[in-house]
Amino acid sequence: MAFSSPSNPAKSVHRIRESDGGLILKLLPYVRRHPRLLLLSALLLLPLTVAGAIQPLIIGQAISVLRQESTWGFLEQLSVAKGLQFLSSLLLITIVIRLICTSFQGYIVQQLGQNITAEIREDLFTYVMSLGTSFFNRTPVGRLVTRLTSDVEALGDVFASGAIGVISDAIYILVIIITMFTLEVKLALMLLLMMVPIAGLIVYFQGQYRKANYKSREKLSDLNSMLQENIVGINVVQLFRRERFNSELFRVINQDYRQATDKTIFYDSAVSATLEWISLVAIASVIWLGGIFITNNTISFGTLSAFILYAQRLFNPLRQFADKFTMFQAGFTAIERITELMQEPIEIKESEQDIQFLSSRKYQEKVGEICFDNVWFGYKPDEFVLKGLNFTISPGEKVALVGPTGAGKSSIIRLLSRLHEPTEGRILIDGVDIREISKKELRQYVGIILQESFLFAGDVKRNITLGEDYSLEEVKEAARLTNVDRFIEELPQGYNTQLRERGTNLSGGQKQLLAFARVAIRHPHVLILDEATANLDVKTEAFIQEALEHLLTNRTAIIIAHRLSTIRDVDRIFVLKQGEIIESGTHEELLDNNGLYHSLYQLQMMGYEE
Repeated sequence: MAFSSPSNPAKSVHRIRESDGGLILKLLPYVRRHPRLLLLSALLLLPLTVAGAIQPLIIGQAISVLRQESTWGFLEQLSVAKGLQFLSSLLLITIVIRLICTSFQGYIVQQLGQNITAEIREDLFTYVMSLGTSFFNRTPVGRLVTRLTSDVEALGDVFASGAIGVISDAIYILVIIITMFTLEVKLALMLLLMMVPIAGLIVYFQGQYRKANYKSREKLSDLNSMLQENIVGINVVQLFRRERFNSELFRVINQDYRQATDKTIFYDSAVSATLEWISLVAIASVIWLGGIFITNNTISFGTLSAFILYAQRLFNPLRQFADKFTMFQAGFTAIERITELMQEPIEIKESEQDIQFLSSRKYQEKVGEICFDNVWFGYKPDEFVLKGLNFTISPGEKVALVGPTGAGKSSIIRLLSRLHEPTEGRILIDGVDIREISKKELRQYVGIILQESFLFAGDVKRNITLGEDYSLEEVKEAARLTNVDRFIEELPQGYNTQLRERGTNLSGGQKQLLAFARVAIRHPHVLILDEATANLDVKTEAFIQEALEHLLTNRTAIIIAHRLSTIRDVDRIFVLKQGEIIESGTHEELLDNNGLYHSLYQLQMMGYEE
């Protein structure tokens, strides 16, 4: 699914209407995965349609038998009682056939729709998970949730209730029209001509519905975005007494969504009302013209009765067709919004080369060399946050990155872990460009501990292994190395203790301790600490410092720290300012230089003395 993101909703709707066929074709691969269900559903259309089409004929013949008018040849040879008995039995058979076929087909199409919905949702989720962090930085979570839930559900409804139903209704209408022309050409032609303005009205109202539905879904995305934002930030909302202010904002957005939805209801209702009015006019016209034909002895009462029933049955599938067409319009809107998401480029693509990076380093004595070769990087074009970085970190060396906010420290970490690609230049690990290393191997080679670690809902063990195949003994060993085993064993169920969403039943220090165990179990060759001990109390930090001595042994390390007193013992310190390294050296060397590092250190020491 590949469409450019529309900047104007009206333009986007016009473009979609021109490419509805193309949108359907893009969904065919999902349908082809279920050929048996599709074939069974199609096979049931024939008996379902034929049984429905002959029922008015049977009723018309029954009326002709009662009035002793002209009937089917073999009925004229039977008595009135036997003729009615035969027609009643035949009618009952058609009713049973329709009942059975409708039930089975309904079950099959619902199963088909649910299967396709699940597959589309899985593919969409997998694609979203492969997008770069810049996409998530600019996209509200609520908007993504809307597209992964309600939009996909709307798309699934097209298959579950719409696609097969439209084919069935179309065949049913065609069979009814053919049957009517075999009975009486003039009455059939009158009904057929009345369908022309109906088609025009349906097309008009559905076009208006399409535009209104697009706006309605955009408003729903805004509603979900605000709801998610307020739930996540509930502490700030309550601490700063924003409940009433945020409630008013939500009321406005909710009102906009209601008004947008009201428009979709209006156009949907307009279609139904138009069809209802025209169907009544059609039946009245059949009675009027048929009465004239009966007066002139052109047709029988049985034939007129059959035509009245056919007129009703002709407009019933038209009503259903209009309802399904409305469903299709909602589905096409959903497809358009989903394809916008699917068109988002995957910034970090896997290398096509299979170099088995980890295996090739297994028997090397020294690994973990990092080289930035003339690296330039910017989150926006022509706005560089890193400018021409050139440095090499030797295997086993401990390097600290310091500098004022916005100097580019975190950007270096994001580039090294391939959350972003350099705009210019290259980054080498052990002489290999990281773009030639798979993301899985790179992120196993490089371990990162952030200032704030995210915990998933689940038990403690799962939050350490993150779904990978580690034994309980390996988990316990990683916990022991990082001094978190004691706190875990104090939990109610130990390693099986269930954590709530984002680990809200743990303290900040406990969550950070689990992050250390999460990295330790993977035995990375390069360790990155991004203010990893900033949120810890003195006692917990002492445990972590002891654990770090084990983790940093024989490993290359990059440490981002604002507290300069914690990096005195590193091998080198890089001082960054506006994306450039302006100083480098040991703690003592940089103090002797009387540069930016010296100024930062003096300011911190003055703060501690106060």
